[in-house]
Amino acid sequence: MRDLVEIGMGRTARRTYELDDVDIVPSRRTRSSKEVSTAWQLDAYRFDIPVLAHPTDALVSPAFAVELGKAGGLGVINGEGLWGRHADVDAVIARLVDIAESDPDPSAAIAYLQELHAAPLQADLLAAAVAQVRDSGVTTAVRVSPQNARTLTPELVKAGIDLLVVHGTIISAEHVAHGESEPLNLKTFISELDVPVVAGGVSDHRTALHLMRTGAAGVIVGFGSTHGATTTSASLGIGVPMATAIADAAAARRDYLDETGGRYVHVIADGDVETSGDLAKAIACGADAAVLGAPLAIAAEAPGRGWYWPSAAAHPSLPRGAALQVAFDERPSLERVLIGPSDDPYGSLNFVGGLRRAMAKSGYSDLKEFQKVGLSVRA
Repeated sequence: MRDLVEIGMGRTARRTYELDDVDIVPSRRTRSSKEVSTAWQLDAYRFDIPVLAHPTDALVSPAFAVELGKAGGLGVINGEGLWGRHADVDAVIARLVDIAESDPDPSAAIAYLQELHAAPLQADLLAAAVAQVRDSGVTTAVRVSPQNARTLTPELVKAGIDLLVVHGTIISAEHVAHGESEPLNLKTFISELDVPVVAGGVSDHRTALHLMRTGAAGVIVGFGSTHGATTTSASLGIGVPMATAIADAAAARRDYLDETGGRYVHVIADGDVETSGDLAKAIACGADAAVLGAPLAIAAEAPGRGWYWPSAAAHPSLPRGAALQVAFDERPSLERVLIGPSDDPYGSLNFVGGLRRAMAKSGYSDLKEFQKVGLSVRA
């Protein structure tokens, strides 16, 4: 039963919960963390760890996508980002970082980022970025917005992508765009593709179920919020309580599983996963994997040089994010961020090790089992 509270005469709101409000409650025998598997499979593609990288140029270069892929995760290139617009992305990111470090006004870096994104997309540059990842042998994934999915997808499929991510701040099964005679119907769009599609973000049971019915292999839950990095609530008034949103999407997954007689759609959490404990709680709430942004941007391999901005920060008229410095001194390797070793007691390193330990302490051996773990809510 939904917990409704009255916020004024004749107006009620649902009580919802963030990941910080929820704790995992071990109730079974413990096991060695060496006996725990964090592997999962999305369509035909298997991953050793439930980690995707947020599709921002601050984080995912072709080289970073390769390194994350070799570590068992999935790096998602922004198909509308700098790698398809500029031949020397390292140079323009260096300039962006210089502006961010020298100008106390945070809007200066965003203005330059918007200027960079005003350059036209070049199919050959985007194809070269895809080829670099594909030729390494890891799974190749590229993100497009609903607005540009029709235009960019044929070129990306031709370039050899394995997975397409249709990703926006908010997404629905049908996107109506200004000036287009027909809306983008995701069900029709997906049925005509030879590659699996992951779509999102969503925040409620109904929208998640609608997206699952389009044929998507995975549904992204959340808007990619990271403390201080995005301002969706400030600019749009929209916020996602992640624990509740993940649980609702997991319920939609169960309903769709019954509806179709066994088709499983993966739920991918995208928001407020900032520590290894957050990752464990996202899986416990029902997610199959999680998107990490700023936590991975501290890695030495990330192209942002210790700075992070979400993909929505480059929006030409309504940016929803800022360029933030997330690493100040020595930057750890991606391997340390993901699998340790760690000297940080607050969960910013060894994400996968923390998840494995949480699963082992609770007595579960794989991710699907761990989704059944007990949870408590702080008063």
